[in-house]
Amino acid sequence: MRAPRFHRGGVALAALVGGLLVAGPSPVLAHALSNTYQSRLPLVVYLAGAAFAVGLSFAFLLIADVRAEPPVTTVGRVPPAALRFLLGAIGLVGWIWIVAQGIAGGTGTGEVTTLFLWVYGWVGVAMLSAFVGPVWHWLDPFTTLHGLGAAAARRLGLSGWAIADYPRGLGRWPAVVGLLFFVWLELVGNGGGPRSLFIVLVGYTAFTLAMMAQFGRDAWRANGETFSVWFGLIGRLAPTALVGDPRDGRIARRSFASGLLLPGWRIEHLILVAAGTASILFDGLSQTQPWFEVFGAPGVPLKTLQLAGFLGLIVLAAFLVSRLVGLSATAAGLLPIAAGYLVAHYFTYLLIDGQRIIVAVADPLQQGWDIGNFGWAFYQPTSGFLPPGFVWTIQLAAVVGGHMLGAWAGHVVSARESGAARGERSHRQREVPLAVIMVCLTTLTLWSLGQALVVQAPAAAAAAVIQLLRSS
Repeated sequence: MRAPRFHRGGVALAALVGGLLVAGPSPVLAHALSNTYQSRLPLVVYLAGAAFAVGLSFAFLLIADVRAEPPVTTVGRVPPAALRFLLGAIGLVGWIWIVAQGIAGGTGTGEVTTLFLWVYGWVGVAMLSAFVGPVWHWLDPFTTLHGLGAAAARRLGLSGWAIADYPRGLGRWPAVVGLLFFVWLELVGNGGGPRSLFIVLVGYTAFTLAMMAQFGRDAWRANGETFSVWFGLIGRLAPTALVGDPRDGRIARRSFASGLLLPGWRIEHLILVAAGTASILFDGLSQTQPWFEVFGAPGVPLKTLQLAGFLGLIVLAAFLVSRLVGLSATAAGLLPIAAGYLVAHYFTYLLIDGQRIIVAVADPLQQGWDIGNFGWAFYQPTSGFLPPGFVWTIQLAAVVGGHMLGAWAGHVVSARESGAARGERSHRQREVPLAVIMVCLTTLTLWSLGQALVVQAPAAAAAAVIQLLRSS
């Protein structure tokens, strides 16, 4: 899950030294500013144009009063057994690899704890969930471990205890708490570091398996397991979705983003989406030069307060807007924004830092090996294949596109759930606050992407970080 720490100006080269940065900031700060990814026009032009585009799209939706219907549920079909087995095997092997390296492995560029959890998990699986479909349903190693444990118990003739009913009052709140914890771990705890993150994974696995045994595998996945709930929520955007009983694993096609129009939104979903959006925005703002000039490099207690205050502000704003336009409309409007921010801030991180898998394969336990003698153990991730103009274009399109899609979803859901007649003026007026908050978020996040990046590095690595960034 090592995702949210870098963006525009220095994301590529900062990712190259990601292994050096997870140890946490030291008193030495590398004020390394990179112009690797520069916009082709002055930033103010992009800000004005993007804000205008989002505002104009909302105006069009309100004036034309666009309507749409949720996708029709179909029977669907089960993916091929080979694909399901492959995904399950990947998830289980990744979990075993992390545990093996955590127990018997060393440290180095090819450490897989941050690679699998932050890079491939928090970012990669989230993007697949949003733009492909419910891959986590089969990747999920906790479910696989639960199934293997249950099968072993049956083979040994052990009878399980009666499954308790999941308390309705708990709702999705355990998943909300879990998301906030992992956000804190990433943004304040500097990713936890490989060793600490290994302990977190083992503890979270034990807790998840215990809750699955207590309330049932599917009940806990649907309500309490952080990643299942979060990836499932993002999956409302995807062109494929689980249909019917989740135990059957049937998927069906639908139009992209049409899942936003489906019912079933809850207050927990709104908080998850708002907190997810705010966390990415905080990650961007907190690494800019203007932010550093105001707040400096705060310690864990102060940064925790900053994160809590920022997330609380965005969640409160989302809640107040939901009182005007409806909970479902607000959540449906914010979800595409969260997905857009995810792409804009972290897709280069995924492409560049994800290359560390080459080193991990050559030296799986980080013991100084070079299996096959191909020289892969000494591979250095590169950003040379990413043209700067292309990167900025993707970031701009992701942010503006997410906001425009959110404007459409928010308007359509609000109109349907309010039962307003087409062209009703009072209904359209209620949506103005949603439009305002979207324009403000668009401008703020693009501004953060356009600022110089401040890199915090351990003292021993500060000079290397500065040299890498300057050499760009």
